[in-house]
Amino acid sequence: MTPIRNGGVTAAILSWVPVHGPTPPLIGPYRADDLGGCRELWAELTQWHRELYDDPEIGGSNPGAAFDAYLSESAEDGVFVAEIGGAVVGLAGLIVRGDGRAELEPVVVAEGFRGEGIGGKLTEAVVAAAHARGIRRLTVRPVGRNEAALRFFHGAGFDVLGRIELQLELRPERIDRRPGPELAERRFRL
Repeated sequence: MTPIRNGGVTAAILSWVPVHGPTPPLIGPYRADDLGGCRELWAELTQWHRELYDDPEIGGSNPGAAFDAYLSESAEDGVFVAEIGGAVVGLAGLIVRGDGRAELEPVVVAEGFRGEGIGGKLTEAVVAAAHARGIRRLTVRPVGRNEAALRFFHGAGFDVLGRIELQLELRPERIDRRPGPELAERRFRL
């Protein structure tokens, strides 16, 4: 079992977060010295979305810097990181929306560390923080094409279909859409 770093509400609730693997990561609250590693992960997440949608414009010219804007929206005490040997290999955040609602956004694990349970442990840390804050409903919004994320979140207990976001492509030539699921007797694209 890996101890969580000191600090924040979550540390008081979670004294241990078990993570298995050759070198278990330390899961804990974001610190200012995690900024560079989190920017790199954000850039990796952006690149994943660029490839997923075949759109090099996603995230702009400096996608890692977008983490700074995210940090101001989520507040530092809502961001959790996974570290191995002092290097940030994962991050997850809790964005409190008010009225007992919050969002888990994002869960990112560096490509070389995926499949080792790190994303699950980060998700557990965010869920525990949401419980500690009295949150009634925690949502996630993976993009429709990200089947791996849909499976991951469903496996983590996010199995209630709440809100669906539909899009009208105003520049349809930019994105190659593929057939998606059928809901309400209607076929959608991803």
